[in-house]
Amino acid sequence: MTKILIVDDERDVELLFRQKFRKEVRSGLLELAFAFSGDEALKLLDSEHPPAVVYVFSDINMPGMTGLELLDKVKSQFPSINVSMISAYGDTENFKKAMDSGAKEFFTKPINFDALRKEIGRIINQK
Repeated sequence: MTKILIVDDERDVELLFRQKFRKEVRSGLLELAFAFSGDEALKLLDSEHPPAVVYVFSDINMPGMTGLELLDKVKSQFPSINVSMISAYGDTENFKKAMDSGAKEFFTKPINFDALRKEIGRIINQK
């Protein structure tokens, strides 16, 4: 089973992801974990040694620690975890910062779940 962590300060994102990946979760292919801040995400990752999470999907614009700050911390503390970013704004500055910091992929809202499903499939097949 592959565990992915979705980090977004908007709590309705959890319901959306649970609906979109219902089949994968039911079949035991995916386990979804959720954090609603960068700090919460780091605590979750740090609670397991090594972390079971193989993929983090994080919003960029969050209060407190931004997604880009979270990306830097995850890549330095857990270099084997893939991280993709999402932003409501497809601006080139955030895209460049994310990719330069080691993001695997950059998505814009509304999320293209077909593209995300393909990305998760590639990560599952790398394991």
